[in-house]
Amino acid sequence: MNKGDLIAAVAEHADLTKVQAGEAVDAVLEAITATLKKGDEVRLVGFGTFAISHRKAGEARNPRTGEIIKTKASKAPKFKAGAALKAAVN
Repeated sequence: MNKGDLIAAVAEHADLTKVQAGEAVDAVLEAITATLKKGDEVRLVGFGTFAISHRKAGEARNPRTGEIIKTKASKAPKFKAGAALKAAVN
């Protein structure tokens, strides 16, 4: 499922037009992104938690040349599925 498919499913399920559903999906994604940018996490009970994972600076090796490369510290978004989502999938 891509974003267009998600918008169509939301429109059908919530009895909205595709434009309204698209605005709603965009609003949810923007709210999650803004919250993660601030360093907070987003908990959706029964669905899961979006959070930021901190990666330390370190060294990596170029597999082609064997050269050691320094990597910068970074942040990466992560998602942990909730119990209800896990149960629904299994």
